[in-house]
Amino acid sequence: MSTSAAQNLSPSFPERAAWGTASKLRAWQAAALENYLENHPRDFLAVATPGAGKTTFALRVAAELLANNVVQRITIVAPTEHLKTQWAEAAARVGIDIDPGFTNAAGGHGRHYDGVALTYAGVASKPLLHRARTENARTLVILDEIHHGGDALSWGEAIREAFEPATRRLALTGTPFRSDTNPIPFVTYAPDADGIRRSAADYTYGYAQALADGVVRPVLFLAYGGAMRWRTRAGDEVAARLGEPATKDVIAQAWRTALDPRGEWIPSVLAAADKRLTQVRQHVEDAGGLVIASDQTKARAYAAILTQLTGEKPAVVLSDDTGSSKRIEEFAAGTSRWMVAVRMVSEGVDVPRLCVGVYATSTQTPLFFAQAVGRFVRARKRGETASVFLPSVPTILAHAAALEAERDHALDRPKATEDDVWAPEEALIEEANRERSTPDQGEFTFEALESEAEFDHVLFDAEQFGLTAAVGSDEEQDYLGLPGLLEPDQVAHVLRQRQSEHSTRTSARAQNGSADGAQLSAHRALAAQRKELNSLVSAFARKTGAPHAVVHSDLRKQCGGPTLDQANTQQVGERIEAIRRWFVGRK
Repeated sequence: MSTSAAQNLSPSFPERAAWGTASKLRAWQAAALENYLENHPRDFLAVATPGAGKTTFALRVAAELLANNVVQRITIVAPTEHLKTQWAEAAARVGIDIDPGFTNAAGGHGRHYDGVALTYAGVASKPLLHRARTENARTLVILDEIHHGGDALSWGEAIREAFEPATRRLALTGTPFRSDTNPIPFVTYAPDADGIRRSAADYTYGYAQALADGVVRPVLFLAYGGAMRWRTRAGDEVAARLGEPATKDVIAQAWRTALDPRGEWIPSVLAAADKRLTQVRQHVEDAGGLVIASDQTKARAYAAILTQLTGEKPAVVLSDDTGSSKRIEEFAAGTSRWMVAVRMVSEGVDVPRLCVGVYATSTQTPLFFAQAVGRFVRARKRGETASVFLPSVPTILAHAAALEAERDHALDRPKATEDDVWAPEEALIEEANRERSTPDQGEFTFEALESEAEFDHVLFDAEQFGLTAAVGSDEEQDYLGLPGLLEPDQVAHVLRQRQSEHSTRTSARAQNGSADGAQLSAHRALAAQRKELNSLVSAFARKTGAPHAVVHSDLRKQCGGPTLDQANTQQVGERIEAIRRWFVGRK
């Protein structure tokens, strides 16, 4: 079929016909729709980066199938109650009536509805009910964020049982990768060159392509480290610096200390994020910010800090209930500055004015991170940028550097180790939102004592900018004060300018003394340079796939000099400039 079926719509669907012929699809949506209508697949997997418009594409498919009497009913399955309502409202705007209030107890929906919106949990509680409903009418099932169907808590088995009889199944996801190896129902897996079975999408639209098309915003990641101190169960006091090499356990405890609202790290990072939001709002008047917290207690504490900082109470979303959905909707439609949430705003929730984020959670799975960042990338007009503040944790920085990488769900991999266990999303949500009357056993083994924040660097397009600097310093302000409206190439250009100015000031202080007249020690200046070079080498290695040692070796070949541990300030500086030219050359 070379022309859209929208040109041959049944007259019994005039509203959908009008929408089908008049609406303007993005290029990727039109291409995916043409693919779908030409092949008439029973199962179709569309992978599109968060913010690209998966809902619009799916509803266009639904309108086509209803109009041509291919299906009689629509069933939409989403991860949360809020997303059910969001889907129903989006469907209503294009003439499709969806009941988001359907309950298993009711068993049916009104005749005036074209279908229902369900949650994966709702289907899992009564899969045979939904199988019977699916068998009773030709049904299109839209499985939003289908990766939830591969979890280990029976959701996958339930949706397979319930929707096996469906006439058509349309699966959507922005993050098709998972840390476990459970197959996702209704998804095709094909072996790659190494014999590993990977999910095979029928249409893919990645972040890099969407960024080039102006569909999503470029993302600036601002990383913060700093000094941390905590007490173990044995009574020992441990000190470490977040952002410096350490064991997994030490990094985890330093991260946990940073997120403690009683320390100075969180207030400092929230203050920096609010300054960034103020700068962005000079160009995007309704720009909003979101803090993603680990649990209810921390969310409330972060909200109190923001209230003190801004004089305005943020919206607080603690659990997936009707009141929370209303708060999200009010925030999305308003102009207030901040919202603080526990997980539920991390996936699928549409708040296009979110431009600044703080990743204040200890969740480190790539799926959760990508979904969280996806809340900030939806572009409304060209030039809008997103800024996400992160702890300087290697795992999180690696996820940020790999933002443009396209991933598939891979089977045939070793199970996660005890140190890297993936918890199913619904279990994480339940844990995050429950109130704790007594500490978990692990909480008796740890006490955060103090934390300090330090600006580490900005990460953009896998390239790092900036040297370690104190919170409130001119160097930090250079990056917080970036314009709120910049094209991606302009972002890189301005960051390189800031980097050059920053390096010049640092070198001047090293040679002539700091602003207060105190001489900056040569060894500290050289240590900062080596840290910057190592960060750049790590970013370049991730970008090219070359081992770190090879990148260091190539730099020595080009610039000369001894190994890094023996190189002086001038030699390290030459290598920094060289690798920055390599980044520019790969654009």
